[in-house]
Amino acid sequence: MKVGLYFGTFNPIHIGHLTIANHLAEHSDLDQIWFVVTPQSPFKKKSSLLDDRQRYEMVYLATKDYLKLRPCDIEFGLKQPNYTIDTLTYLQEKHPDYEFALIMGEDNLKSFHKWKNYELILENHSIYVYPRLSDGKVEKKFNNHSKIFNISAPIMELSSTFIREEIKAGRNIRPMLPDKVWHYIDEMNFYKH
Repeated sequence: MKVGLYFGTFNPIHIGHLTIANHLAEHSDLDQIWFVVTPQSPFKKKSSLLDDRQRYEMVYLATKDYLKLRPCDIEFGLKQPNYTIDTLTYLQEKHPDYEFALIMGEDNLKSFHKWKNYELILENHSIYVYPRLSDGKVEKKFNNHSKIFNISAPIMELSSTFIREEIKAGRNIRPMLPDKVWHYIDEMNFYKH
């Protein structure tokens, strides 16, 4: 089985995340997409970042009706600070029969050469890149790389930061969130202060 790993804080998960993940599930050779919820770093406390389990719950609610999309809390149990290479190594040991690939936005690919052990990641894993409206150039060594696949997914310029700011301002953001996630945020009074 080939699994695409979509990393993020998902604070909150929104329709942009789901659209990209579902597009990859339907238009690539990935069998499943796992939303890897990144834990709050003990070194970087952000008051706007919800508790790990609350963010995981939102991802669970958002993906439970999709056969190919899954929440993943694998990083909650790993030593912090954690690096993508460590998560990939751990997942490969835990699921030796699975093939894991990374999913990232074009903006992240631009800084990929700065990631810890990025060469090792590329040696052992494919990367599926979705388009973003952003400036700057991707490193030449990543152009036409045999392990990097550019996916023509819809461009989603919706951010969790924008959604949090809109909620705090008392504006209606319901169309930007999966229905179950909107209800959960509303019920729990998240992001209002």
